[in-house]
Amino acid sequence: MARHDRWVMLTTLAVLQALTIVIGVYAVTTDFSLGALTSQSPPTKPTEGPPTAPVITAGPVLAHLPAKPGDGPLPTKGTLTRQLNDALGDEALGDHVGAVVIDAATGQRVFDSGGDTPITPASTTKVITCAAALASLGPDTRLSTRVVQGATPGTAVLVGGGDPMLAGPQAKPAYPKQASLKTLAARTAATLKSQNIRKITLSYDTSLFVGPPIPPGWKPNYVPDGEAAPIYALAMDEGRQNPRANKPRVSNPPRYAAAAFAKLLRGEGIAVARSVKPGKAAAGAPELGKVDSAPLYALVEHALTRSDNDLAEALSRHVAIKEGQEASSAGGAKAVLAVLQRLGVTQGVSLSDGSGLSIRNRISPYALATVLAMAGSPNHPELAAIATGLPIAGFSGTLGNGHRFTGSDSRGQVGLVRAKTGTLNNVNTLAGMATTKDGRLVTFAFMADDVPVTAEPVLDRLAATVARS
Repeated sequence: MARHDRWVMLTTLAVLQALTIVIGVYAVTTDFSLGALTSQSPPTKPTEGPPTAPVITAGPVLAHLPAKPGDGPLPTKGTLTRQLNDALGDEALGDHVGAVVIDAATGQRVFDSGGDTPITPASTTKVITCAAALASLGPDTRLSTRVVQGATPGTAVLVGGGDPMLAGPQAKPAYPKQASLKTLAARTAATLKSQNIRKITLSYDTSLFVGPPIPPGWKPNYVPDGEAAPIYALAMDEGRQNPRANKPRVSNPPRYAAAAFAKLLRGEGIAVARSVKPGKAAAGAPELGKVDSAPLYALVEHALTRSDNDLAEALSRHVAIKEGQEASSAGGAKAVLAVLQRLGVTQGVSLSDGSGLSIRNRISPYALATVLAMAGSPNHPELAAIATGLPIAGFSGTLGNGHRFTGSDSRGQVGLVRAKTGTLNNVNTLAGMATTKDGRLVTFAFMADDVPVTAEPVLDRLAATVARS
């Protein structure tokens, strides 16, 4: 691909990004649904009750990458190796570094320097978690939050469905369009009124997820600093007191969400007993109301673009449920690894959580680059949301924050690199994909977990080197 053609591609990308934003704004301010374009909603089935994962599916709605990602010759190895080795010698990377570049079409290693070395991945862990979620659950799965009839007349149970993006009453419209607690209250109130019930006792069920709400390897400051909330199957606004600010996070997200739901029901004309306590929904209990999340592919795109820790943790637990493991941090780790093995990634991954906040996680650069190559392959259309969700250098997400790809050795590749960032204390990682100047799709992972200072500019230089090779 000539340089002129690459700038045409960049211009087209910018237009598509703008179009996506316009469509997103329209989608969240109207009742527009992509699923409505492809299928009719199935009739409501009798609820099975926890611990079955509350999901629904619709027809496929996915945009795929080009059918021939391997067109064009591979970059000259000698030149690329020399340039990458030069950047890898930067002292900002520290002494524990791994790097790999692979051809997306064939899996051939174009460059390798410690590519099989397990390294603390930080948030590039989300690439692995999201790939497992897409492969196991399917890209069109939705997460459902329900209210069901309680064990006695005049009682109801709010059942957490593991959707941390459930929007509370103060949330503003966002893309992807979120399930709304206010909508759930309106639907529940309408059902109760149709049954001539105007006074209830409310409880809430969080049994879908089990185990400690704080995964192993999380530092004590993560929740106070707003990196994530304690992980429960019921939460609104990802456990934020203010849906537009990361902190403070509430210590008990289920109780906080249930109290807000009770208040919303009262606003709909349903009297709710003052005491709202934990409870358990009976299997097969009649459903009083339900709301569904955006499809999984949109959730994955959000999780990667915004590096959403809460959502990644929830997705890990949903994979656990689908794969027959307990819906905990440990069960999620086992399940994600099992799905990766089915995809052909059999080594180089060890997990303690789904988000990458855990300092116990280890992933090799080669494993990351291999999963990314699958996401760019027509052989794995179910993983396409990985590619479309990666932040774009200089444009979106964690690569569009004004301080990435700004150096003289990287800014020329703005818009031409898609990659997931990873940042913890002494850890900087970058894993993504780029099309070389001759049109070859390659994937890469550059990882360092003993950095004395921030290594982000060096990682940007490495990725830019690949893109212009």
